[in-house]
Amino acid sequence: MSMSSHQTQGFHHPLTMHLLRRLSALAAILFHFNAGAFAQGAPSAVASRDNFMVVVRESAGANRLDDAFKPMGKTKGRLPDGREIEIELASWEFIGDTHIRFVFDGPRSMINATPADLERLGIASVDEALALAIGNIKRVYGNPVASPWEAGLMQVRGASPDLVSSYFLDRAFWQALLGEHPGGVVVAVPKRGSLLYAPLSDEAAAGRLRRGVRQLHASSGRLGVSAALYLFKDGRWSVLQAAPAP
Repeated sequence: MSMSSHQTQGFHHPLTMHLLRRLSALAAILFHFNAGAFAQGAPSAVASRDNFMVVVRESAGANRLDDAFKPMGKTKGRLPDGREIEIELASWEFIGDTHIRFVFDGPRSMINATPADLERLGIASVDEALALAIGNIKRVYGNPVASPWEAGLMQVRGASPDLVSSYFLDRAFWQALLGEHPGGVVVAVPKRGSLLYAPLSDEAAAGRLRRGVRQLHASSGRLGVSAALYLFKDGRWSVLQAAPAP
């Protein structure tokens, strides 16, 4: 079965965005910081436990093999007026070339959460934060829904395209899929609105993901998340195919 043009562009577009991937992690942090972090003084109703969510973003050049979270700590950023400041967001390195960042969902944009926000909300650990954030995403935007895509591949969707990639963190969803595919599930999260998977036992579909994930990620521009391929098996993530070196 042939793909439509919008489905195939990521699989056939030349890989020409190495430099963009190198800059994407810092650019994403600075973009969201400039767009939302100045709202830290907004009323507490804007930043509450009810709209606390999580996003998955790219850490260009990283290749973490552990299914574990490591605090990213402080980094430097530059304000529009040229002043350099130190930024600390509620952000953790994750597996492969990804990191997670906690946010507050708003009507027009997302506001970055800080470690101080987590303390204010009584959130004591990253696991507790993830449980609250994923629960809120499901409550507001629905549970992840899997449907056939093309040639044995499945896609995961939700009501918010920008948060589709967050379902990558919904371990309960992937664990349930192991009931159907005990050998493991091959997963690609190339951009914010794209989350694809195939059973490891389906060699043709899994091979399609192997060949296509990097080009699909490269075609995503600033919306790219990960150029790696992951395996969920025995309740844990591992890197099946690492992102290419920058």
